[in-house]
Amino acid sequence: MSENLDKSNINEAGKSKSSDSEQGLEDAVEGCDEALQKNIKSGSPSTQRVQRPHSSPPRFVTVEELLETAKGVTNMALAHEIVINGDFQIKPVELPEDSLEKRVKDIVHKAFWDCLSVQLSEVPPTYDRAIKLVGEIKETLLSFLLPGHTRLRIQITEVLDLDLIKQEAENGALDISKLAEFIIGMMGTLCAPVRDEEVKKLKDIKEIVPLFRAIFSVLDLMKVDMANFAVSSIRPHLMQQSVEYERKQFQEFLEKQPNSLDFVTQWLQEATDDLMSQKYKNALPAAGGAAGSGDGPRLDPVAVQNYAYLKLLKWDHLHRPFPETVLMDHSRFQEFQLQLEQLTVLGAVLLVTFSMAAPGITSRADFAEKLKMIVKILLTDMHLPSRGVGPVWRSLRRLAPACPPWPQRRVPGLGRLLWIQDRAPSAWRTP
Repeated sequence: MSENLDKSNINEAGKSKSSDSEQGLEDAVEGCDEALQKNIKSGSPSTQRVQRPHSSPPRFVTVEELLETAKGVTNMALAHEIVINGDFQIKPVELPEDSLEKRVKDIVHKAFWDCLSVQLSEVPPTYDRAIKLVGEIKETLLSFLLPGHTRLRIQITEVLDLDLIKQEAENGALDISKLAEFIIGMMGTLCAPVRDEEVKKLKDIKEIVPLFRAIFSVLDLMKVDMANFAVSSIRPHLMQQSVEYERKQFQEFLEKQPNSLDFVTQWLQEATDDLMSQKYKNALPAAGGAAGSGDGPRLDPVAVQNYAYLKLLKWDHLHRPFPETVLMDHSRFQEFQLQLEQLTVLGAVLLVTFSMAAPGITSRADFAEKLKMIVKILLTDMHLPSRGVGPVWRSLRRLAPACPPWPQRRVPGLGRLLWIQDRAPSAWRTP
């Protein structure tokens, strides 16, 4: 991130030094500071405090470049999620019950298995579709093997030899049940311990079509297990290379599309402008009339970066595009922003309550914890449009009549919430 900051500041100051040079960064920031002081001293109105870099002219890209870029972004986002989220796991896709996609999928699958059932019911049976399914199962089992599983690879290749199976089918000597038994046994050898129960259930299915259908269902789960095993195996290596990998990817995007980081430039520029304005205002009283000496405030690049990240906690996600370099963590910053808002409200409630409530209440050992618990419940889903202060207090008004009358000395502020909590029916109390 500091390299992006270096590039932004160096472009603004007109410098051509390397982005890895710390001295070049300081000179660029000093150039921005001098330009800002010149505008303020002249007293002339300026629409911008510091001249912003102009966006690069648009460049036409081919479909191949677009697809390659999209693939690169997808791979980088996946690698970033694996590194950042220690609990990241690939999960099977579960379509909603009433969705069109699920209905279409169920209809197509039912038609396929019905056709297979019809073929196997013919006299003599037709094994064309069944042999194709065996071929798919063979490829799936081979994909589960590690390079050292030579014996298992040879065994799968010999038993599930499609040419031999086709000859047996043509001669009426094919035993599908025997092949299914071998497949189930191999699945039990290769599956994770969590799938042992599913594999055992396959042995109880006697009909061929339901058995094949169940085999593919378990194989899909085994694919997910293998993918998660691969993710856990490569995570330590990704953590070592993730910084250089993402830096390289963003550099390639920038070379292909020069304006691909414009929002990052604007984000860092705004943070720089805000900090320089604050430092200059603080420096004027300290200078005491010696503002023309030329010694202006200087910015620390780390401080600019930290301030820029703080601005993300107050970001207008509905009306402002998110910076490109942190776009993969957009949802996390939204969650951080929500937590910050809830903590702010919670802190304000505690401050007001402890300053207004009677000492007999605030001195209770569990007062603060119970009040925090109640406020957290009231703030649940506060970011949704349907939630707000109004619905919360309307709910409290409906709750209050069912409680005993208020005491003569009413507890001011939100202390009433605790009073209601203590005297509400047990079914309404929070555990």
